[in-house]
Amino acid sequence: MTRLVRSAKSSCVRLFRVAGRRIVVTLGPWAIALAMLILRATCRARIHSDPRVQLRNDGASYLFSVLHAQQIAAAICREHGTAAMVSQSRDGDYVAFGLRVLGIKTIRGSNRGHDADKGGLSALSTLAEYVRSGFPAYLAVDGPRGPRNRVHKGVAVLSQQTGAAVLNLVAVPTRRWIFNRSWDRFQIPKPFCRIDIYVAEPIWPQEAEPVEQYRRRIERSLCELELLRDPAEAERAAARQSRRPRPDFSVSSAA
Repeated sequence: MTRLVRSAKSSCVRLFRVAGRRIVVTLGPWAIALAMLILRATCRARIHSDPRVQLRNDGASYLFSVLHAQQIAAAICREHGTAAMVSQSRDGDYVAFGLRVLGIKTIRGSNRGHDADKGGLSALSTLAEYVRSGFPAYLAVDGPRGPRNRVHKGVAVLSQQTGAAVLNLVAVPTRRWIFNRSWDRFQIPKPFCRIDIYVAEPIWPQEAEPVEQYRRRIERSLCELELLRDPAEAERAAARQSRRPRPDFSVSSAA
């Protein structure tokens, strides 16, 4: 009898776990989309050193390059018509729906240049066609798995293929939640905050420049921009690069 009861309890636990996962999979994207709409409606954006007017006047295309940790804040301040590359992971499923709700065209794949098996080459090709048609693109350049601040070569390849300038962005909310144990210290702006968007000087592809050399130029510019505009967070993130934290759900609040 005792074994029968234990077996029944075990079956119930498994049933609830499966049901819980299905609920999360079903409702997760909607919850994220709703949260992003609320943030879009309540947060104010201030863009500093914006070169886009001059680039448009010159008929030049451009790509937005942002850290994975700051992608929510950057997406909230998105430009109309922007396309974004989103990983094919489950987390990517959630983010992709939220981006579409904000009016961002999503293209699934990895921006890690060697991840052809994860749709990377196909996604880059599709994104290149979109940029050539005159629209901007948006890439979380150190995602989806890091290391943090390590720019993958997808953005460099895309820029070389299209001739588009790379615009490195750093998004700094005045108030934000920071997921301390995530690999990149992922950030979410708090409602009713101001998001300061700092833009580096446009970076252009050079003739016959190796992809790796171009990638390093982009990475150096992005890291320098974060260190200049968000020094405390840049230093905290840099201090953890040699450690691999255990995943948990602890969150800190930065006012």
